Amino acid sequence: MLKLARQVARAPASRRLVGGLLLLCSVCSVQARDWQVAPGQGILQAAIDAAANGDTLILASGTYYGSINIHRSLSLLGNTASVIDGESSAHVITVSAPDVLLKNMRIEHSGNNLVDEDSGVFVTEAGDRSQIVANHFANNQIGIYLKGPESVLVSNNVIVGSRDHRMNDRGNGVYLWNTPGSVIENNDIRYGRDGIFSNASRNNVFRGNRMRDLRFAVHYMYTNNSEVSDNISMNNHVGFALMFSHHLKVMNNRSQGDRERGLFFNFANYSVIEGNSVLSAETDSAEKCVFIYNSNFNQFFNNTFQDCQVGIHFTAGSESNDIYANAFINNRTQVKYVGTRYIEWSKNGRGNYWSDNLAFDIDGNGIADRAYQPNDLVDQIIWQHPLAKLLLNSPAVQILKWAQAEFPGLHPGGVSDSAPLMLPPATGSAVSTKISGAAPDV
Repeated sequence: MLKLARQVARAPASRRLVGGLLLLCSVCSVQARDWQVAPGQGILQAAIDAAANGDTLILASGTYYGSINIHRSLSLLGNTASVIDGESSAHVITVSAPDVLLKNMRIEHSGNNLVDEDSGVFVTEAGDRSQIVANHFANNQIGIYLKGPESVLVSNNVIVGSRDHRMNDRGNGVYLWNTPGSVIENNDIRYGRDGIFSNASRNNVFRGNRMRDLRFAVHYMYTNNSEVSDNISMNNHVGFALMFSHHLKVMNNRSQGDRERGLFFNFANYSVIEGNSVLSAETDSAEKCVFIYNSNFNQFFNNTFQDCQVGIHFTAGSESNDIYANAFINNRTQVKYVGTRYIEWSKNGRGNYWSDNLAFDIDGNGIADRAYQPNDLVDQIIWQHPLAKLLLNSPAVQILKWAQAEFPGLHPGGVSDSAPLMLPPATGSAVSTKISGAAPDV
């Protein structure tokens, strides 16, 4: 108490005001834990240094300048006009204590050095169980960086990333490194590099986020036993890029207008991919709805892949994947598979819906009476030798296509759906109701 009184006496007038309030509250009641903190230069850090674990700092309207370090278990509660300005230097807020709550503030102007990981909020490994809720982030290199803490909640924030550099040189909206048990939900993320990037982590949940105008909406690297559900990706290069990860649940996400790939799986294994929708923009179809590269033992079902140049590109030794009850609608090429193996895409007598499958269902059981094989020998030749496209209309190629259709034994291997559906299954319903019209600006 004596130390705090001396600090107040030596402080400038503006700081004596907040210091006096802290001192007065401390004298009045040992139990008092709510401190009113006025804006100004350095005042917020002084209040943090003077407070005790469990206290709440209530921020008034105005700007609090200077990078701050929250080294106690505190709650910082602001309002829509409470601004913490890092003055373009390093991290705006560093969280180096557990159980910290940051709520309802505007956090802006971190440093601009990606090597130094300059962030709006930087949570160290000491920041277990911290919560970052309902804040607005702007003009930060990285929005929120979780570097090592456990069980952090990042919820209902608006994160507007940088546009100062080339996209690959910008920071991510939310960056996770080795932060098990953390939940990222209901955030609106725009610009920057990736919306949410997770590296070397586990047991995370990314749920209900809306991400647009980015490189990747969600980017997984070496992140296992985690969930990506009910997210919306709009107008990004790639929607959901899941790499070198296993035991994922990827459910009820929507990719709309993403330019290159809606879903991208690279060395992603033992995962469930269910109820997702990939829809191209009206004016420019996506390159691939889904790309599966060297990914094994996964289950793909109840997904919709629509209006892409390639519905699904399946390659590089992917083994033992169950692909059934999906809808492939109006893709220029429904399946691109280069290989000689025979792959069956149905399970327990139920295959997929193919919009270009001109088939009959005489017994009325909802299953086409003839197997569907999306690629023939000519397709394989063209993919392996692109210049062969010049011969597509030649008599020799037409005879080859006719012969393969009449004599199925000439089929070179590839994907076959022995129980194609006559109608598309209900897919992606959990997300489709969330989008109506154009996305609002953040």
